[in-house]
Amino acid sequence: MLMTEDRPAIDVRGLTKTYDSGVEAVKGIDFEVDAGEAFGLLGPNGAGKSTTIGMLTTTLTPTSGTALLDGFDVAVDPREARRISSVVFQDAVVDRSFTGRRNLELHAKLWGVEPERAKARGAEVTEALRIDELLGRAVGTYSGGQRRRLEIARALISDPRVLFLDEPTVGLDPRIRHELLDVIAGLRAESGITILLTTHYLDEAERLCDRVAIIHAGEIVALGTPAALRAELGRELLELRIDGDAPSALDILHAHGIAGDDAFTVGSTVTVPLHDRPAADAIAALQETGVAAAAITARRPTLDDVYLRLTGASLSTD
Repeated sequence: MLMTEDRPAIDVRGLTKTYDSGVEAVKGIDFEVDAGEAFGLLGPNGAGKSTTIGMLTTTLTPTSGTALLDGFDVAVDPREARRISSVVFQDAVVDRSFTGRRNLELHAKLWGVEPERAKARGAEVTEALRIDELLGRAVGTYSGGQRRRLEIARALISDPRVLFLDEPTVGLDPRIRHELLDVIAGLRAESGITILLTTHYLDEAERLCDRVAIIHAGEIVALGTPAALRAELGRELLELRIDGDAPSALDILHAHGIAGDDAFTVGSTVTVPLHDRPAADAIAALQETGVAAAAITARRPTLDDVYLRLTGASLSTD
């Protein structure tokens, strides 16, 4: 399971993907993921997350640039890149007419896992994922959450060094999502596996990821730990719902020194990072500006605020 420590588990340089239609889905992105790290690729649908995963898992061919998995180039040596990695796709790939056990056996056989090792490994991962008692049943009888756990067990049976999770909880209800995130975190803590997760759910990134890259329109617009990215907006921000023109209101706040260069507008909302300024002082100063606010809220910054500042859109956009 352990990777070579003197090189990244995933090393992406200048990676691009332009489809035959002319759409530039990924535009020269760069990032590294250390061995044993959980790394999140955040962005709304259409941002380029799944295209990036497709290239890293060799299902899509990069237009240019390089992507290495433990030193293996996904374009030059795709067989070796696939051998050391595994992926859980957005869409289910398990056969619903087969039992859970048969799905695992077939995947292990395709990946060249010895039968005895496959049996032992299957017992390990299905127990950890709490689906060991379901394996004799046809997958068509599983709930959505149970099928997702089987998908993850299937991906882990080959004992990969790198695990790609492409929107692993999409379509699941909040309780099942919460339980599945706990299971994934536990598996990672026990095995030290490298994980690359794509999601537009902020709580998933906060709970699972050591670092995140925020992708927008095929480009990485921010990269760092969740705490560091939030810290760029300070400890607290002021959110104003404006009666009137929000950009004009922001200009007034700039002129009065209430808003800095990192303040931004989205629709009728003006968001002002306060940094070290007390919210009460900012609200008092606001009353001197003549800006009409229908509502004023002071709160802590989120990753969505980071994305909003950079792109004018929300991470949670579907």
